[in-house]
Amino acid sequence: MIKEICVENFTRVPELIAKGAGRVELCDNLAVGGTTVSYGVAAYTIDYCRRENIPVMTMIRPRGGDFIYSNTELEIMKRDLFQMKELGASGVVFGCLNNSNWIDEAAMRSLLALSEGLEITFHMAFDQINPKDQFRAIDWLVEYGVDRILTHGGPAGSPIKDNVDRLKEYIDCAAGRIVILPGGGITEQNVDALVAVLPISEAHGTRIVG
Repeated sequence: MIKEICVENFTRVPELIAKGAGRVELCDNLAVGGTTVSYGVAAYTIDYCRRENIPVMTMIRPRGGDFIYSNTELEIMKRDLFQMKELGASGVVFGCLNNSNWIDEAAMRSLLALSEGLEITFHMAFDQINPKDQFRAIDWLVEYGVDRILTHGGPAGSPIKDNVDRLKEYIDCAAGRIVILPGGGITEQNVDALVAVLPISEAHGTRIVG
């Protein structure tokens, strides 16, 4: 069971790894859902985690708010992605939508083209996709080689236990082709209960260990 810890900076990374974190998602500004961290934070964290054999996934997101990005913002994301790749990140985390609450396919393809050799997580922008289109979105992300989808399985702020049935539907649709990574409200207190009712091998949270 991989427990992915979400952190804003390096400060607690050694402690959290010692307490059982098996992967790090590195992102600044968690109050707005996470944005790209500074070069220095990324470089130091990636170097440390490499020595500890812990993968680091780095958020590629230029701002909080929605997931509809301008051409300028997309260029910023590309530069940040290239930099994280150069630093040796294990993977990147991003997601782009359009005004119809569907995947911005052109934006995603341009970022995916730069992500060769990296693991790719489509983040909780997935939860903003129209529910009727989410299974089709899983198929699209599989087709384009995305490795996992980070999802709460329901409205932001809802208890994760209330979303178990929807998460099961995502997992059934994924059918082993892509990892469904539950997140949002998962803690060290409830993660075992979630694992008991969902066929998952990974979970994500800011308090999933220690």
